[in-house]
Amino acid sequence: MRRRTFRGAVAIMALTTAALIGTAGSALACYTDDNRPNPIPDRGHAACAKGKDLNQSDVDFTGGVGESRLTITKVHEGVTVTRIVVIGGDDGFNEYIPGKAGKGGEVFPATAPWKDLQATKTFKGRQPNIDKWFLCGTKTTKPTETKTPPTSKPTETRPSAPASSETVKPTSTSTTAPAVVPAGNESGTGGGLANTGFDNMWLVWIAGLLILGGGGLLALLKFRRKASE
Repeated sequence: MRRRTFRGAVAIMALTTAALIGTAGSALACYTDDNRPNPIPDRGHAACAKGKDLNQSDVDFTGGVGESRLTITKVHEGVTVTRIVVIGGDDGFNEYIPGKAGKGGEVFPATAPWKDLQATKTFKGRQPNIDKWFLCGTKTTKPTETKTPPTSKPTETRPSAPASSETVKPTSTSTTAPAVVPAGNESGTGGGLANTGFDNMWLVWIAGLLILGGGGLLALLKFRRKASE
């Protein structure tokens, strides 16, 4: 009975020791010479919390998968990076948190550019190429601006200019006055007065007779006066 108990205890100790050695080996294998990240030995969980995944297209970068270094030069507008995970080598990954110090005590810059990010070392102490890398954080979508079309101004109705009426000056008609025909020429009187259509020659004759008569009367009176003397 005692032998079985002893054997069971030895078996448990052996299993525990193996587990501890495995854990220690894994922990020793997951390390880095970069003082900015936290080397994490476990790859069994998602790189980012639910809803915190970002796309690599949310940043500008050089290097990355297939190379030993990753440099993020710019984060696009509306994107906030809270965690960068770089995986490569035999086990584990490096976790970079902007604005926080890593296991080595160096603070990782809060904003890009972030230079020379790398994976953890291999079991043999070599720097492996990057197999994968992830970005965690938030992204704010810029609301689409609805552009209101400019209000067209009402067409101003301007009064049309009155048609320019050119006053045609009457052509000066030079009227040549007809030659004055002396009165009497038409009626045969031979006088110099204008013919008014009224024939007054009989008055002339009467006046002439009165003058002659008056003259004769004066001559007769004169003659009698002399005769009486």
